[in-house]
Amino acid sequence: MKRLLAISLFLLTAARLDAQWLDSNVYDRPLKEVLQQVEAQYGVKLLYEEKNVRGRSVKSAPWRFYDDAEATLDNILRPLDMRWTAKAPGVYEIKKWEYFRKPYAEGEKHLKRLLALYPTREAFEARKARIRTHILATLGLDSLKKCDLAPIRSNLRRHDGYTVENIALEILPGVWVSGSLYMPARFRGRIPVMLSPHGHFYDKTDTSIPDQRGRYRPDQQLRCAMLAKMGAAVFSYDMWAWGESALAFKLKDHRSDLGIVMQTWQSIRILDYLCAQPWADTTRVGVTGASGGGTQTMVIAALDDRITLSVPVVMLSSHFFGGCPCESGLPVHILPGEPMTNNAELGALAAPHPQLVISDGHDWTVTVPQIEYPYLQKVYGFYGAGDKVRNVHLAAEQHDYGVNKRRAMYDFVAEQFGLRTEGLRNADGTYREETATVEHAPEMYVFGTDRQLPAHAVKGSDALRKLLREYKIEQ
Repeated sequence: MKRLLAISLFLLTAARLDAQWLDSNVYDRPLKEVLQQVEAQYGVKLLYEEKNVRGRSVKSAPWRFYDDAEATLDNILRPLDMRWTAKAPGVYEIKKWEYFRKPYAEGEKHLKRLLALYPTREAFEARKARIRTHILATLGLDSLKKCDLAPIRSNLRRHDGYTVENIALEILPGVWVSGSLYMPARFRGRIPVMLSPHGHFYDKTDTSIPDQRGRYRPDQQLRCAMLAKMGAAVFSYDMWAWGESALAFKLKDHRSDLGIVMQTWQSIRILDYLCAQPWADTTRVGVTGASGGGTQTMVIAALDDRITLSVPVVMLSSHFFGGCPCESGLPVHILPGEPMTNNAELGALAAPHPQLVISDGHDWTVTVPQIEYPYLQKVYGFYGAGDKVRNVHLAAEQHDYGVNKRRAMYDFVAEQFGLRTEGLRNADGTYREETATVEHAPEMYVFGTDRQLPAHAVKGSDALRKLLREYKIEQ
């Protein structure tokens, strides 16, 4: 009955003075009009951005109405590469279809299928080798030459219990990654090393504030400073085409296939630099980052055995692949001739090295305790290392690297790397982050406030693509 009513209403609104049989598109309607009709007929609320529905039309619109609101939405949206998500009873959010996002149940099925592929440690190791080879080849990094890193150093600062120095590494001829190296103020012998990539966090109210973007953010500085005060060397660095990388490349280029190539190469070359330092303990090398920084954490830990500890934050998921092309813009997850991988399996490639997965209740990591963590435990079990992988799930928290997430990370790294926390904790176990100095962005610029790169700098994505094609190891 509802379906007949919908058809009648559409035909009435389509009434024109000329005969309708002269119009071959008599049943077609603007998408917004169709969605309004869905709300009226089923008593539901639809949430969507105007830009996503403007100019779109639905063919044979009245015939797509079924007795069920959700089946009707499927009929309407799927041909348009759009999807709906239930946000509350009777409330649906309408968005464009996202290749990088799948239903939770699909992620769980995928992990079960993967486990069936490798019932033994040997089978898993073979799969790991194939994934590594595939990712490096897909990114073109398996044949890329390594140049002299020629560090550029500037502005050494001394703070309470640690120092900070700005360093740029020439990861390709004329291409730099800029960062800040946090070191303990005093140490003897060799010390642990931590990489600290950042995510896509920024101040949405005023995106011009550099202190609220990338490695300049207070939370990024705090975690690096506290780890240094605990006794580790920490390198915090820009995502490609963010921070000082944006002196050579446009910010919009970050959201391209170059992003995942360059960010993975950055992490590899930073490892080259840090592991070559006389003070580096190469048996204790870790990485931690949140969101997009969590993706970088999982990728480098999966690819490089020099990483002996990882803490991916609010990112590891079997059903979410990263919403930025810098995470999923090239088919690193698509393996020829066998099931694709996902970010939970990438996390598993770090086994048997210690790994802490930090998740929350308001993003795609909501399922970690029920789906991804049990999977990781099974993989780590192949090595008799089930106690080396852990999950801290903060169900009431959001998508960030907030104070409670940092505390969990500090505890884990201190335990695994034997760092000291005496004098750095309060009676309730929280860390005295107020003893760290939060700097303003200009203090952290390698190339100073005049923002001038060396004369031989490669500028623009076209020039970079040419360099990547040509700067290859001779076969």
